Amino acid sequence: MNDGDTADDIMDATYRALCTHGYADLTMQDIADESDKSKAALHYHYDSKHDLLCAFLEYLYDGFVDRIEDPDGENPHERLLALIDSVLDKPDDGSEEFGTAILEIRAHAPYEPGFRERLTEFDDYLVDELEVILEDGITDGTFKSDLDAEETARFIVTVLTGAATERVTTGRPVECTRRMLAEYVETHLLDGQQEVTA
Repeated sequence: MNDGDTADDIMDATYRALCTHGYADLTMQDIADESDKSKAALHYHYDSKHDLLCAFLEYLYDGFVDRIEDPDGENPHERLLALIDSVLDKPDDGSEEFGTAILEIRAHAPYEPGFRERLTEFDDYLVDELEVILEDGITDGTFKSDLDAEETARFIVTVLTGAATERVTTGRPVECTRRMLAEYVETHLLDGQQEVTA
């Protein structure tokens, strides 16, 4: 087994262990139990649970980028709505328990710089992707010319993060957020001279 296979195996085991035990009660032994490796083998690759979870967040980041990059759409309006949908839609293998565990990790981010740094990467990447679409739309006249692309992107990310948190903590579906964001795009972002296509 090469290093890539080993890393993937450990990340898969970490996912399963988080689903079963959550973040607070998770141990390196729990992860080893979900893998074909011993606890000592895990410590060979990662000094601590914290280091392993930082690597796991990087692994999730790569998957997140693969899932949401290059949204479909023939114009910036369609691409913006497609990107919002991609973020709101759960991955096919999504687990409620896993969502809860990630929320626990996010709650510890203020006290764990390694977590905070990696979670910030998610938000910054999403802001950047939204900002590119918004700027494209400003340039071609789809969106209002006086729109602040960065501030608008950060607002949308805040709404998306809140929707994800609410889904985990209350079980509420994200359909209201999806509908209201689409309405926000149409009423506040689209240039009044442009025909609504979505």
